[in-house]
Amino acid sequence: MNVKVPIKDAITSMLSLQDEGRYSTLVGIGPMSPNLLRASFELARDDDFPLMFIASRNQVDNDELGGGYVNGWNQARFASDIKKIANEVEFDGIYYLCRDHGGPWQRDKERNDHLSLEAAMKIAKQSYLADIEAGFDLLMIDPTKDPFQIGKVVNLDNVIDWTVELIEFCETERKKRNLPEIGYEVGTEETNGGLTTTDKYENFIQRLKAKLDERQLPMPTFIVGQTGTLIRVGEQIGKWNYENSVELSTMAKKYGVGLKEHNADYLDDVTLLMQPLAHITAANVAPQYGTVETRALLHLYEVEQRLLSNGLIEESSELYRVLLYKAVMNGRWSKWLQGADTNVTTEQALKRPDLYDIILDVAGHYVYNEPEVKAEIQKMYRNLNNHHIDANRYVVERIKDPIRQYITTLNLTGLTTAIQLKNNH
Repeated sequence: MNVKVPIKDAITSMLSLQDEGRYSTLVGIGPMSPNLLRASFELARDDDFPLMFIASRNQVDNDELGGGYVNGWNQARFASDIKKIANEVEFDGIYYLCRDHGGPWQRDKERNDHLSLEAAMKIAKQSYLADIEAGFDLLMIDPTKDPFQIGKVVNLDNVIDWTVELIEFCETERKKRNLPEIGYEVGTEETNGGLTTTDKYENFIQRLKAKLDERQLPMPTFIVGQTGTLIRVGEQIGKWNYENSVELSTMAKKYGVGLKEHNADYLDDVTLLMQPLAHITAANVAPQYGTVETRALLHLYEVEQRLLSNGLIEESSELYRVLLYKAVMNGRWSKWLQGADTNVTTEQALKRPDLYDIILDVAGHYVYNEPEVKAEIQKMYRNLNNHHIDANRYVVERIKDPIRQYITTLNLTGLTTAIQLKNNH
């Protein structure tokens, strides 16, 4: 069994390894489904690299705050199920439970309801406390979703003050429970006043450091910087900037902190190969994996329809119809659309066949846990398994494809061993 290296020590080791010529970029994997967790563990087991599972509050949260849309997980069940899957695949490496975009107004409902700062911070602390008690290793402190500042430049004074308040709360609660050290991620990838230039980036780090030092609080493990990535409608539409990335990572390293990149889905091999060279220590990928899994399920549905048309089964599932209806009614697809389609209503979307594939691509994974969807998936699996097609294994293997791309291009193979050796010296 590998000894778990605290995430802050792991990043410090990676920064040190850069000086010795070992450049790697960790992948923060959005836990879109149990299938994705299994695919990740199998790959990490075979290729010896650390896993980071980055759960947003919409995906995994306290039951009292609405729970999460992924598998109905709260923090405790998420941690328990991850451990169970790790054991099932005999993974004995390192994995980190990470809170992605924790903080006030980070659930859609809180933002839509325009909760007051006091109410939003109270809820944020309640959520963080559940993270800490469930054994999360990294907490992203992100108070940038202020519903009263939409369309305006992010107020960095507020962001810094609220960030320090939340880190202080988390550290106090962690120490009360005598729990191991945890890491923190701060900053924002938002372009409206986000940390897009080295001047803003260093100013943010310096001001944050001064306030953290004043209260004897730890420096963060990661600071998020805007490297030019942006996802819309199932594709990468941003323009990744190597020079800016190098400047931001160099600036972060001066303070012993790693640069974290968000929205790294759908990057091409050339760009991915440049990530480690730009000294980016970690990059988040999430929606892409949900899209890949939905496409795999729909490929299986097509096979099922061929079995039906050839008289090999008497009745097929209704997976396409149910998944599409639930995805449309869920409504989360709207944030990914562009142009005139950004104003399409749910009722209109139901009558827009030209949008069906797009909606399924970007929002199918949001409704995997709906009972009706789960029932249709299981019915389809039974039909296919009865004809010697291991449907679930097919889905897991297809999810592995984009992860493998990142393992290769981001130089992840053998990284766990390298970190442990470095950390032991």
